[in-house]
Amino acid sequence: MAASKKSQWKKVLLLAAVIPLTAIGAATLFNYGVAYTDSMEFCVSCHSMQVPYGEYQGSLHFRNPSGARAECKDCHVPRDFFPKMYAKLIATKDIYHEILGTIDTPEKFEEHRWDMANRVWAKLERTDSRECRECHSYDAMDLTEQSRSARARHARAEDQGLTCIDCHKGVVHYMPIEPDDHWPEEY
Repeated sequence: MAASKKSQWKKVLLLAAVIPLTAIGAATLFNYGVAYTDSMEFCVSCHSMQVPYGEYQGSLHFRNPSGARAECKDCHVPRDFFPKMYAKLIATKDIYHEILGTIDTPEKFEEHRWDMANRVWAKLERTDSRECRECHSYDAMDLTEQSRSARARHARAEDQGLTCIDCHKGVVHYMPIEPDDHWPEEY
């Protein structure tokens, strides 16, 4: 009997050690996976991302006098955990369409650009341009350093409760051309 109890205690102690180590290992792998899918390397690894990556490289978010650089994750992935996980879940459709070849050529990308842009704009409107405001806020703006037009527009936008995307579509990526016969499509 004593040997049996000793054996049971060994199993309990072994489980007490294995379970936390397994949980720590799983959490570490999960964290690494999330960090990797936030990386620029991952974002531009798909052939279909070469078009928007080229546009980004020509924008002030890539190269500017201050030397600050916003990467894909800064504009497209929320920082808070649950909104980030939701964005990652929704982004799985991009992997699906990459595999299908839906937007794997510049021509196919352009064919879907209007709908893809509108989905991003709608998300930014729903979230009050949450990702933009991580770096840009009315409180931090020095309106005296802006042009007269920008000063007036930013002051008016703040008073009217406008969100960044209401005025700043096409800042990093080219503005899509609205199709004459546009009907929302399922992408």
